[in-house]
Amino acid sequence: MIQPELAGGSLSPVALFLRADIVVKVVMAGLVLASVWTWAIIVAHALRIGRLSRGNAAFERDFWKADDIDGFYDRRGKEDLPSARVLGAGIAEWRRSTAGSRVDRDGARSRLAMAMHSALAEAVDEVAARLNILATIGSVAPFVGLFGTVWGIMRSFGDIAGANNTSLAVVAPGIAEALFATALGLFAAIPAVIAYNRMSFGINRMEAALQRFADAFHATLSRELERE
Repeated sequence: MIQPELAGGSLSPVALFLRADIVVKVVMAGLVLASVWTWAIIVAHALRIGRLSRGNAAFERDFWKADDIDGFYDRRGKEDLPSARVLGAGIAEWRRSTAGSRVDRDGARSRLAMAMHSALAEAVDEVAARLNILATIGSVAPFVGLFGTVWGIMRSFGDIAGANNTSLAVVAPGIAEALFATALGLFAAIPAVIAYNRMSFGINRMEAALQRFADAFHATLSRELERE
């Protein structure tokens, strides 16, 4: 017969945490904090990636409709968007490369490509900042939970040795705490891995779109060089 302390609500997460020893409590608390941190990063980055993707699409659509590139840049070139930064890098390099009386067309094309690629890479790196935390939590949290599991099972064996009793009532509390630590590790890791993969895909799509924009703008400026 299961004893009262093992029945009903005593197997709730709060009861399991309170009944655990200090080592398992630290593991559980750390995994809960990691889960909260994971969801904060997920929400913040999902909103940011969505906002930037929509902003980039609108910016590029308006840019290709504009008749005056310099006028468009003066109006909207300072917007906080990766597309605006790529455009700004291209315009700035264009103005430097064509400022002299003699224009090195091949050199200007090379510098334009490098300037826009550098701006693109920097913008993507900023968007992807802290996503490595999700990868770290996704890979480490299960092992931290496993450590809590091993410690809880070792404690259960100690209880068996101390009580000289192999009854389920003796080992069940420690095993329950151990398995709960594993569950918390998975609870933190699974969303982190899924979010990391999905957000990496979204960032890769954004990078590809920015690269297409940079290539098209580079082609436009290259044609302008032919007229210089």
